[in-house]
Amino acid sequence: MSEKQTGENAGRRARLRAAAALTVFALLALLLILYPPDNLYLWIKALHIMAVISWMAGLLYLPRLFVYHTDAPKGSAQSETFKVMEGRLYRTIMQPAMGLAWLLGLYLAWSVYGFQGGWLHAKLAFVVLLTGVHHYFGRAVKAFAEDRNEKTGRQWRIWNEAPALLMVLIVIMAVVKPF
Repeated sequence: MSEKQTGENAGRRARLRAAAALTVFALLALLLILYPPDNLYLWIKALHIMAVISWMAGLLYLPRLFVYHTDAPKGSAQSETFKVMEGRLYRTIMQPAMGLAWLLGLYLAWSVYGFQGGWLHAKLAFVVLLTGVHHYFGRAVKAFAEDRNEKTGRQWRIWNEAPALLMVLIVIMAVVKPF
């Protein structure tokens, strides 16, 4: 019989793997800053894109977990499993990815664009809204953990669209730079 992946040992190993990945990511970023290559911009941009992809994956998946969690009876094994999944996703993947996306994005906005451009200001406004959605989901993780969710599965399905819509707007601002 294999070990349960929701147990404390599995959680500890998952946290260690996440910490190791974050450490490697941070060391790479630090090396790039201390010993900048000729194409530092491209390296920072690549790291920024990796962080954004990780963050967005969590933002798109977490409300789907909420939809399914809403249907699970409180106190059931299924509900407890969702609590573990939601907490690990939010704390281990989404929080660090958001922080890295912000740090690297602000570095790029400052070093490349000097915080100039209407498109950049609009993009940052949309990223602030996305960050608000992120924190709203964080409060929901806590509410589910305490069996205090008050939203329906349909409401969480609607909330699932907010990160996708903001992502579309952010990408258009970053790539097309319409103004």
